[in-house]
Amino acid sequence: MKLTSESLTAHLAQRLLPAYLISGDEPLLAGEAADAVRARARAAGFAEREVHFIERSGDWDDVRAAAANLSLFGSRRVLEVRLVSARPGAAGSAVLLALLEAADPDLLLLVLAPRLDRDAQAAEWVRAIERRGAWLPVWPVDAERLAGWLRERCRRLGLETTDEALELLAARTEGNLLAAHQELGKLAWLAPSGKIDAETVLASVADSSRFDVFQLGEAVLAGDTARALRMLAGLRAEGTEATLALWALTRSLRDVWTAQLSGAAPPAWQRRSAALVRALQRAPRLPFAALAARAVRVDRMIKGRLIGDAWEELALLAAELCAQPPLAHGPPVARAS
Repeated sequence: MKLTSESLTAHLAQRLLPAYLISGDEPLLAGEAADAVRARARAAGFAEREVHFIERSGDWDDVRAAAANLSLFGSRRVLEVRLVSARPGAAGSAVLLALLEAADPDLLLLVLAPRLDRDAQAAEWVRAIERRGAWLPVWPVDAERLAGWLRERCRRLGLETTDEALELLAARTEGNLLAAHQELGKLAWLAPSGKIDAETVLASVADSSRFDVFQLGEAVLAGDTARALRMLAGLRAEGTEATLALWALTRSLRDVWTAQLSGAAPPAWQRRSAALVRALQRAPRLPFAALAARAVRVDRMIKGRLIGDAWEELALLAAELCAQPPLAHGPPVARAS
């Protein structure tokens, strides 16, 4: 059978199969899935665990020998095989098929492998595990699903998060779920009350000087181009992540757009309200589609998907949010040493 990360818990609550294959390149999710199988196996009486790292063909002899040797006390065992390659070769396939054919009730086979491509998925040993056990392919959490994934993790930790906090955390940890997991652990420690907002997220990743990203957003709302560009230069010189500056600018852009559509200022911190009123006065002159497109360009540059200087693009975005004409080459921005 085939499982998913979401269905694994319900599956293990009902039954434990003789073999499991967990494959994928997302270490956090693969590790958690393997931990869940191990915990269920211990509860079922599999008291021993043997781990074999397969780096060369000769390592399969050790796996075969381990399976053949009875435990000293005759207890049930988990035989864990960790593959460095998705293709175990002829020797590995033969050993895995033999273990599955033996159907030893006192032996649970757990195979951990990298992501399996189409050819690897068609291998006989993979099909055999699907027939006699379960295969759980682990897939990365894409950007569209990351905020939902973070929200569910927060729920498990008893954390109540604002949408802005989730958006900022997602922007900082996209593509690295292990980092996201660690950040949530820090947030749980920083907020004993369990309430997380954007300021709490920033406090977990930066010192107090980097709270200027909030002031950056206020500066562009107020249309203060010179101040906004000075803040960008200072943030860059301090080593602030470009992601945080982009978050602040896109947040302000969204506030102006939302307020213009609704005809009233959206809920905002008191010190942002006056700046937002000024932004609404120049909103008819703002090219929202072009601003959104530039924000996307910055995001792609930060992620290495587009050649260019993300900080220079941020300066252009800030100037245009202030209703200044586009700059051909961008203003001078201090470079981090």
